[in-house]
Amino acid sequence: MVFGWIILTVVAGVGTFAVLLWFQGGAGSPQGAAKSGPEAAVLEIVDPIPELEEQPQTVMQAGEEGDTTRAANLVEQEVEAEATNVVEQEGETEPEQGEPTEATAISPVVLPASTGFGLGGQVIHGGLLALDKMQSIGMGWVKIQNHDLGGGTLDGDIQNAHANGLRILISVKDNAGHHLITDPGYQQQFIQYLERVARAGADAIEVWNEPNLDREWPADKMGGEQYTALLQKAYPRIKAANANTMVVSAALSPTGAFGGSCGSIDSIYGCDDKPFLEAMVNAGALNYLDCVGMHYNEGLLPPSATSGDPRAAGGHYTRYFKGMLDTYNAILAGVKPICITELGYLSGEEWGYLPPKFSWSPPINMTVAQHADYLGQAVTLARQMGTIRLMIIFNVDFAVVKSLDDDPQAGYSIVRPDQSCPACQTLAAAMR
Repeated sequence: MVFGWIILTVVAGVGTFAVLLWFQGGAGSPQGAAKSGPEAAVLEIVDPIPELEEQPQTVMQAGEEGDTTRAANLVEQEVEAEATNVVEQEGETEPEQGEPTEATAISPVVLPASTGFGLGGQVIHGGLLALDKMQSIGMGWVKIQNHDLGGGTLDGDIQNAHANGLRILISVKDNAGHHLITDPGYQQQFIQYLERVARAGADAIEVWNEPNLDREWPADKMGGEQYTALLQKAYPRIKAANANTMVVSAALSPTGAFGGSCGSIDSIYGCDDKPFLEAMVNAGALNYLDCVGMHYNEGLLPPSATSGDPRAAGGHYTRYFKGMLDTYNAILAGVKPICITELGYLSGEEWGYLPPKFSWSPPINMTVAQHADYLGQAVTLARQMGTIRLMIIFNVDFAVVKSLDDDPQAGYSIVRPDQSCPACQTLAAAMR
């Protein structure tokens, strides 16, 4: 790989899911390698966590089993890998948005107020292909990501989640219009879309995605203060549309590639997540959100580890789940909770390899058993911290309909290619 941060959020983002890679093994986004700033270690920008760019999908009746052939037709589109600690590379593949079809009429279901720690998973589409496994774990949430504001409505996805006893987080961004997001006229259209999603019953809305990367936000208008200005406009409008909708700030791409501030790495412009979040707090962002979004998808070690990562820049906090939590908790000082909208570990064991940009510990990063174990440990740690409001596993079911190829999303899936789910047991145990 080239010197610098390259690459991995995301997964689908119900994906959603992401994106950092470092020298010879980056972090979160599958972007090209980039040279780091003054640090001696080189951080690569990678989107290992394919943001599950979920869009409104065909919705099945409550309790109906998903048809994998039909599902496959919904997700052929390229998916961006929203890697955790890295800049999601341009050209990540994203699940294709399916053509909305008429959903069976479902009476609106009102779920009781949600309190305490919540666990959920990002899914390939709102048909909930692995609903039985989600229920066996004890998940109370599902996430989908919509990145096409001109597509079908999300009403059916929301209704289907509620009919099956799940709250739903909708991550909303706009791939085609990301360069317009600071334009007042476009912001008005975007916020009107958020209002419709809230009125449709979304339990939580994540307002945009990784605004610290130029893949998602105009480089010349990027910064924590500028993103806070969008939140300031959106928050009261969402709450007026539905007071019960939780507003989550856009999870940042975890990265140290930009030397502790903002800058360019080869053709990529972005800002490190720590100073970006600090700028948000200083600009008053905590007044315009209910929960602070966070991504983590590049881990190689147990969640409690704080040292020992074998990659370049192995001491950087984004290499470690606990390092991420400690850094964000220190900035927030308990004023607002954290919502981890993508948490994933990548294993290529069934395939015997991983795409080069995501092969941080060749050839497979970790075994499926480790994948399951680390996910369970991450849930236990998050619950113990007491500052985590919501954790979304990236991802639940991508391996059901996707192959590995150059897109690592299937390797994050808790439902493995053979339909087994070792992580179901570890996650269920962590939720007891």
